[in-house]
Amino acid sequence: MPDAPANNTWFTYFPKDYRWSAAICGMVSGARFGATEIGELDQVGRRLSKKLGDDNHWFREWVRMADHVRGLGLTAERKKQSLSACSHYLRACNYYQMAERFRTPKDKLAIDAFKKGVNCFHRFARLTDRPKIEIVDVPFEGGKKLPGYFVHAQNTKKVKPPVVVFFDGLDVTKELQYMRGVEDITRRGMSVLIMDGPGTGEAIRLRKIYLRHDYEAAGSAALDYLETRKDVNAKKVGVMAISLGGYYAPRMASMDRRFKACLAWGAIWDYYATWKKRIDQSFKTELSVPGHHIQWILNAKTMDDALAKLDGFRLDGVVQKMRCPFLLVHGEGDKQIPIKDARALYNAVGSKDKTMKVFTVKEGGAQHCQRDNLSIGTAYMFDWLKEKLGA
Repeated sequence: MPDAPANNTWFTYFPKDYRWSAAICGMVSGARFGATEIGELDQVGRRLSKKLGDDNHWFREWVRMADHVRGLGLTAERKKQSLSACSHYLRACNYYQMAERFRTPKDKLAIDAFKKGVNCFHRFARLTDRPKIEIVDVPFEGGKKLPGYFVHAQNTKKVKPPVVVFFDGLDVTKELQYMRGVEDITRRGMSVLIMDGPGTGEAIRLRKIYLRHDYEAAGSAALDYLETRKDVNAKKVGVMAISLGGYYAPRMASMDRRFKACLAWGAIWDYYATWKKRIDQSFKTELSVPGHHIQWILNAKTMDDALAKLDGFRLDGVVQKMRCPFLLVHGEGDKQIPIKDARALYNAVGSKDKTMKVFTVKEGGAQHCQRDNLSIGTAYMFDWLKEKLGA
């Protein structure tokens, strides 16, 4: 049995391991979106507790569960039981990707697990009776393409509904983003373009598109792509991003005025300072991934090289240019990014219409990106998007 929680502010499956507990907590919250099954989580959790902190053990056990659930999906699909197959494939995708996220550098085993996860999501997208999902490639610089999914709006009679561009963070993927409430956005009459930007998901693993500070290049590419589609209102496009996306989204909206709303799901202010502190502490602090993850996604040879490349990841002098409505959502108990960074970002944003929502321990959603209560966080954010984009 896992140890009892160290405090009563959020669900801590492994109180002595922040990273593993944070991952499990996020997976538990994703259950309502079909991302997990609590019994499967507990089966793996009990096995993980025998080798706490061993990331190889983490990888093996989650792949083991993913293989099992994928097998259920394949069996159901052969029997033409599409709805059952969909449910299994979505969970298997989550388990494969959560297995792989702590395995860096990415060896063949890691890449194979990631590919299986993507394949499971593609099978889910093909069979689901939920919103229509298109697998898309967005033209990017130098003939490259950024991978994404276009998820169609529901509950609307508009031929060209508003659309939300949803980018990931430091260690998320477009598949995991889908399981953080994308269907609830579409139910509010908005389409969603979910993206793997530079440094994340397929973009880095399979296309070697590394993280960069001028993330507006990806945001503008997404807008250019949407302007070619006849089924969206390209004059009503919002942008949101999660975790490190608290840097991406504000930068995009500040640098490209075509975005009509900006949502930072978690604050970032000076990402160089954030990582300088983490490195100085020898990574003995609250992190969602192993410390060397930052070196890999930046294509840096050393940590000093990584820090040099992070020098441009500052929002001061950028977000003062923003003019569209802005929402910043942060958690009172966020252990990864302090509340003072959220206040600095909010105060600097140049938009006249701006809101900062801090979820407290008492109401729930107080942890990083509301992982301890996704439902109240996503409801607040998605209603705001609906209002600002006129869905």
